[in-house]
Amino acid sequence: MKGLDVKNFDDLKDVFKMMVGEMLENGLDGELDDELGYTKYDYRNKEGENSRNGYSKKALKTSFGETDIKVPRERNGEFEPQLVKKNQTTLTGDVEEKIISMYAKGMTTNDIEAHIKDIYGLECSDTTISRITDKILPVVREWQSRPLEEIYTVVFKSVYPYD
Repeated sequence: MKGLDVKNFDDLKDVFKMMVGEMLENGLDGELDDELGYTKYDYRNKEGENSRNGYSKKALKTSFGETDIKVPRERNGEFEPQLVKKNQTTLTGDVEEKIISMYAKGMTTNDIEAHIKDIYGLECSDTTISRITDKILPVVREWQSRPLEEIYTVVFKSVYPYD
């Protein structure tokens, strides 16, 4: 946390916004990899005429506040992202929790597939999930191996009105 300069709750929310945004961007890149049939720098294995065409910026409202993400594009304009759909401007807290839990807990591709089916009602191939997780795992590993503080302050709020 020292490297992230977290001093208060607002700083912590900014870290979560950044983390969710980065995971979404990596997941969207993985979806486009699957759509095009090749990874970003592996154009030699490219199948077909369609190719990447940069990114579009999108402001997305999350439970941590608004965050900007880059959504990958392709030349034919046929890519329909599923993680963050076209014209979607809000990411519900439920989706955020599931994204964070999938990667932070090191879930199997079958578990992630079940979550994606639960969230979106979509069937995803193991290849798609593997490509998405391959892009996100370095970020998660870095977060998991960060140095921890000796003491953390925790505040519990009672659900009972007179406690």
